[in-house]
Amino acid sequence: MRVLAITAGAGAMYCGSCLRDNALAAELMARGHDVSLLPMYTPTLTDESNVSDPRVFFGGISVYLQQHVPLFRHTPAILDRVWDAPAVLRTVAGRSMSAVDPRFLGAMTVSMLRGEDGFQRKEIVKLVDWLRGLPPFDLVVLPNSLLLGLAPPLARALGRPVCCTLQGEDLFLDGLPAEDRGESLRLIRSHRDSVARFIAVSDFYAEHMTGLLDLPRDRVRTVPLGIHAGAEDAPRVAEPGRPFTVGFFARIAPEKGLHVLAEAYARMRLGGRVPVARLEAAGYLAPEHRGYLESIQARLTAAGLAAEFRYHGALDRGDKMRFLRSLDVASVPTPYAEPKGLSVLEAMACGTPVVQPRHGAFPEMLGRTGGGVLFAPGDVAGLAEAIVALHDDPYRRRALGAQAARGVRREYSVARMAERALEVYGEAVREAAAAPAS
Repeated sequence: MRVLAITAGAGAMYCGSCLRDNALAAELMARGHDVSLLPMYTPTLTDESNVSDPRVFFGGISVYLQQHVPLFRHTPAILDRVWDAPAVLRTVAGRSMSAVDPRFLGAMTVSMLRGEDGFQRKEIVKLVDWLRGLPPFDLVVLPNSLLLGLAPPLARALGRPVCCTLQGEDLFLDGLPAEDRGESLRLIRSHRDSVARFIAVSDFYAEHMTGLLDLPRDRVRTVPLGIHAGAEDAPRVAEPGRPFTVGFFARIAPEKGLHVLAEAYARMRLGGRVPVARLEAAGYLAPEHRGYLESIQARLTAAGLAAEFRYHGALDRGDKMRFLRSLDVASVPTPYAEPKGLSVLEAMACGTPVVQPRHGAFPEMLGRTGGGVLFAPGDVAGLAEAIVALHDDPYRRRALGAQAARGVRREYSVARMAERALEVYGEAVREAAAAPAS
């Protein structure tokens, strides 16, 4: 199968959606399929071998300039190449505070969803012209519903079915100004008939987005996340004398819930039931969230626990796996209903049990793997109690960790993700082939 897969770069941030798109494309290529993974906005940052095309379409600088300066909607493509160069995009993305912040991107989101009627029409023309010079594809895959403005022109120009992945865009939509959010939802719904299949990353998200976007349920499928969990990610051997270690690995931002875990950790320690412990955190920290991390550090300092906390920064794959294997328990207690939970899968693959809120994708994830404990969302005391219970029962903790490692390899492998994706792609291609010519 020949697949055109578009992925949306997130600047200097390790992005779960980019990691997922890259892993799926790499696995499909390894199986002999011809996949073109095309980045939009910025080059993608992955912690595995990056299989995306070196060229970036809809370069973030061009898209921004076309949004705000009418002159740049008509500049020649040869001039655009100056600021669309990957090196330039990486430099600017690394310095930008608002690269993926919905508060600053409402009007641009609406414009992109307007597709050929938006300010970035020129970018669509450049993409279509480039694609017409390539051998024909069997289908096109968009990375999220925020890019559905591309569906009609790509379907029309290439004559191939379009699929759209659903993988966390509701949080971005909820962060938009109210007027822009409403218009974005209207535009997304207006493009749904151009999509052959919507592909959600969890059963929870399939149901949630079917309702939010008013999608036809018979065109929504689930392709669960998949990760590489080979022998190198095997559970670690506990180090004698090491303090009981609670860990967090995710983006350092309020929606990921490090403040919730820090509060639960403080309750656990100040309650006296865990005499010696540590709280370790790692993950990408955007400039605009430095104050958020400082507020967590201040809270722990006030509780007399500053020496027990360490932030490790953003980690590459090797350091990430070493970090996750060093934990006794991991938790990413998201206040919102998380549709993916990629880092939770990675922790479980390392044999680390997790404690997660009973919402979003987590109930189905733990139900399939048996690798952790659920608590009521927002219940800090319940989170603390669950962690203490695992501290007090090392046998159960080890059993959950072993189940986690086995369950991820059984239910959430990259191979399983690719097999399911091919099933859905095949449905879309066969349906398009059987449709009467218009």
